[in-house]
Amino acid sequence: MIPSWLLLILSLPTHNATVRQRAWRGLKASGAAVLRDGVYLLPDTPTCGATLTEIAGQVREAGGTARVLRVQDDAGESFVALFDRSAAYLSLQEELNAALTNAAHGLRTLRRLRKELEAVATTDYFPGAARQRTESLLREMERRAARADSPDEPDDSRNGIRRRRREEFQQRQWATRRRPWVDRLASAWLIRRFIDSDARFLWLATPDECPADAVGFDFDGATFTHAADRVTFEVLLESFALDDAALTRLGRVVHHLDVGGTEPPEAAGIEVLLAGLRETAAGDDALLGSASGVFDALYASYRHEKRSP
Repeated sequence: MIPSWLLLILSLPTHNATVRQRAWRGLKASGAAVLRDGVYLLPDTPTCGATLTEIAGQVREAGGTARVLRVQDDAGESFVALFDRSAAYLSLQEELNAALTNAAHGLRTLRRLRKELEAVATTDYFPGAARQRTESLLREMERRAARADSPDEPDDSRNGIRRRRREEFQQRQWATRRRPWVDRLASAWLIRRFIDSDARFLWLATPDECPADAVGFDFDGATFTHAADRVTFEVLLESFALDDAALTRLGRVVHHLDVGGTEPPEAAGIEVLLAGLRETAAGDDALLGSASGVFDALYASYRHEKRSP
């Protein structure tokens, strides 16, 4: 199949430095290839088309000339090499390997490397093994950082997720580690809101204190805990077949705040809010009560967005 491409041919106005800078920044951010002065190339995708059309419109409004053309590459893949991001991935891999062998590297380094990877991936229109390898190294760094920061956090080595019947988990005592953070808080909210409305929660000093008749969650050996690349909240969703787009979206926020990965736009604000509640709440039951209000509001907002035209 012959790839289709988009060409932006423009002549920037000499009297408007602001528009020139805006166009150059937009083209750089998009990862456009430069064929020659004033001629830029991107793959023919809706997102790339919208980017080039917007830049072209801004240039024309400022008195320059700009056209966006769709072309075919008769050589098949001769333009693909212009979008090779291997060098950027290799640089990230070297930093990730160094961080993995140096325990002094912390969350700040992890966050920086995650953002850098996301920036490269945004303009990687033809991803391959280099991207997969880099993402794998980042996941390993996130796993080690999580274990170092919270040794009692569950390991995600389990792969199978067993389907459960809600009728078998009613009016139960549910147990997890005390001083809960986002995954435990969101999971407890989910349990009481969608699984066991009469759930009672026991906050454990250590997982070893979990009573035999309690349903444990979010610690190694618990009935519900991390599995494969899912955090406990996501495992509960799948275990009880809670197929709800709003809950899935909330799960992406919980996943990012608990173990990293792609950052939803609202995640930083939610993290700050929950951190404040955690500092001011008078005990874990009170913390869950306050956090439940946050999750209720988020869930309602997500459902409203889904229904809006």
